[in-house]
Amino acid sequence: MPILQDRTFLTLLVLSLALIAFVAEWFPVDLTALMVAAVLILLGLVTPDEGISGFGNSATITVLFMFILSAGIAKTGVIQIVRDWLVRWGGKNPSQQILVMGLIVGPITAFINNTAVVAVFLPIIEDWCKKQNISPSKLLIPLSYVTVLGGMITVIGTSTNILASGVSKDLGYGEFTLFQFTTLGVATFVVGLVYLAIAAPHLLPNRKAPTNNFQDFDLKEYVSEVTITANSSLVGQTLRSTQLQRKFDLDVLELIRDRDRFGQPLADIPLQAEDILLVRGSRTELLNIRDERGIEIAPDVKFGQNSLETDLSTGAEEIAEVLILSNSRLSGSTLKELRFRQRYNATVLAIRRGQELVRDRLGRVPLRFGDLLLIQGPRESLVGLQTTRELLVMEPQDVETLRPQKAWIAIAIILGVIVVAAFDWAPILVSALVGVLLMVITGCLKPGEIYGAVRWDVIFLLAGLIPLGVAMEKSGATEWLAQPIINAGGHLPNFWLLVSFYLLTSFLTEILSNNAAVILMIPIGVEVAKDLHLNPLAFVFAATFAASNSYLTPIGYQTNTMVYGPGGYKFLDFTRVGLPLNLLLTILTPLLIVKFYGL
Repeated sequence: MPILQDRTFLTLLVLSLALIAFVAEWFPVDLTALMVAAVLILLGLVTPDEGISGFGNSATITVLFMFILSAGIAKTGVIQIVRDWLVRWGGKNPSQQILVMGLIVGPITAFINNTAVVAVFLPIIEDWCKKQNISPSKLLIPLSYVTVLGGMITVIGTSTNILASGVSKDLGYGEFTLFQFTTLGVATFVVGLVYLAIAAPHLLPNRKAPTNNFQDFDLKEYVSEVTITANSSLVGQTLRSTQLQRKFDLDVLELIRDRDRFGQPLADIPLQAEDILLVRGSRTELLNIRDERGIEIAPDVKFGQNSLETDLSTGAEEIAEVLILSNSRLSGSTLKELRFRQRYNATVLAIRRGQELVRDRLGRVPLRFGDLLLIQGPRESLVGLQTTRELLVMEPQDVETLRPQKAWIAIAIILGVIVVAAFDWAPILVSALVGVLLMVITGCLKPGEIYGAVRWDVIFLLAGLIPLGVAMEKSGATEWLAQPIINAGGHLPNFWLLVSFYLLTSFLTEILSNNAAVILMIPIGVEVAKDLHLNPLAFVFAATFAASNSYLTPIGYQTNTMVYGPGGYKFLDFTRVGLPLNLLLTILTPLLIVKFYGL
C-alpha cells in the first residue's frame, strides 16, 4: 500500500468527515458539499479556481439544462397525453398493470428527469387506483423503481449519468455518447420490469385504502365540533382578534351558523353565541380552551356514514393530499414559520411521513422533502397549489394549469436535442442549451419558470463534490483507496472483482447519494483497472449503474422518498422488494458489461 503522505492524509480526513456528515444529516447534503469545497480550498488541497470549478463543469451545467427541458415537457402536459394508455391497457391483473406502467413510464425517463416523471405520474396512478379499487401501495414502489431503471437507458436519463460522463472525460476516457450504454440499460430495464411484475404484487401489502377517504390519517379523535356559549369570551370577537389559533394548537376548519356553513377565510368573521366551529385539535387542547374561553365540546364528529373527505369537503371547501417536493423552500421550516394558512389559504390537518403520522403540534414540526400533508381549503386554493413548484397536489393536474397547445412544440424540441446529441453534431451541453432557449422563445416555458425548474440542491451538490474528486486525484488518495481492491484482485477472478466493485458502489449510494458515489468510485475503479490491466470503462459503467440502482431504502433515491408517504409504506417495504432486485442486478449488470464491452 502506498505511504500515506500529508496531503493524502488530509484529503482522506476531509472525505471521512464528509461521509459522516452525509450519513448523520447534520446539514442538507448540498450545504455539506459546499462546506467540503470550502475546506479543501482553506487547506490548500485545491486551488481557489479548482474549488469553484464544479460550478463551471460541463456536467453541472448540462444537468441544469436538463431540469429545465424536463419542466418544459411537464408544463405543456406532454406526459398527461399517455395517461389514457395506462387506463386503456392496464387491465385488472396486478402484473399486467405494472408491466403497462413500466412500458409507458420507463422510456419516458430515458430522456426526462425521473423526479419530474414521478411528480406527474403520482396523482395519475393514485386516481387510477381509486377507479380500479386497488391500493396505491401496490403500484407506487414499482413506479419509482421503473423510473430509476428507465433512467439508465441513455446518458441524459439521470443527473448521475451526466456526472459520470463528466468524470470519465476528466479522467481522459472521453464523454459518453447519448446511447453509450443503451444496450446495457435496456437489458437491465427489461429484466427489472419483469421481476417487478412477477414479485411486487406478492411482496407489497395493501398499506393504503384504494379510495381517497383519507381514513389512514385517522383524524376522528382530532376533529371536533365546539359550540360557543352565550357567556363565552369569544362572542363578538373574530378569530384574528382572539388569536385562538395562535395561542392553542388548534385550527378552525369551518363555521356553522344556523343552516349556513362558512369556509376559509374565517379570520375576520365576528363570532356569535350558538355558533358551531369545526376544529382540528387534541382533546387536551379543547379542554384548555373550554376552561379559558367558555365553549362546549360536542360528542365526536360522526364519520360513520360518510368518509372524512365528504364530511370535511362541504360547500366550497375541499380536502386533499399535498406532497412536499425535493426543491421546495418549505423543507426545514415549520408551518408556523411559513404562515402556511395565510400563504396558501389552506389548513394542514395532519402530516404523514412514511408510516409516521403527526396530528398535533403541527405548527412546530419542521417539514421535510417527501412529507405528505392532508390539507383543507377552498377549491381555488387547491387549483392554485397545482401551479406552485413547492408542493404537488395528489390529484390529476387540471388542464387549465398546463399549456397543452404547446405540447407538440415541446416534443419537437426534445426530439431535436436528442437527434443532435445522438449524431454527435454538437455536444449534449450545446444541444440542451439551444433546447432551453427554444422552450422559452416558443412559450413552452415562461422566463421566470426556468429558475423554479432547476433542482438547485442537486446543482450545488455537484458543484461542491467535484473539487473533492480533484483533490483525491492530486493528493494520491484515489490510489491509496484503490490499493485494497487491487490487492483483492490478486485473489479473485476478474468478473467477481467487478461484481465486488459494483456491490461496494451500490452500498455507498444507499448511505450517501448517487452523485457522491459516482464521484468517489469512478476514479477508484479506473485506478484498479489500470493497475490490473483491465478495461477501465467496464469499471466506469459498473459504478454508474450501481450508483443509480438504489432500491433498498426510501431515502436512497429521490423518487423512493417521493412515493414513501403517498404509498403509506413502512421502511422495510422498500427492502422487501428492493433487496432481491439489487442482488439480481449486482450479478446481471457486471455480466452484461463483460459481454457487451469486455473486461
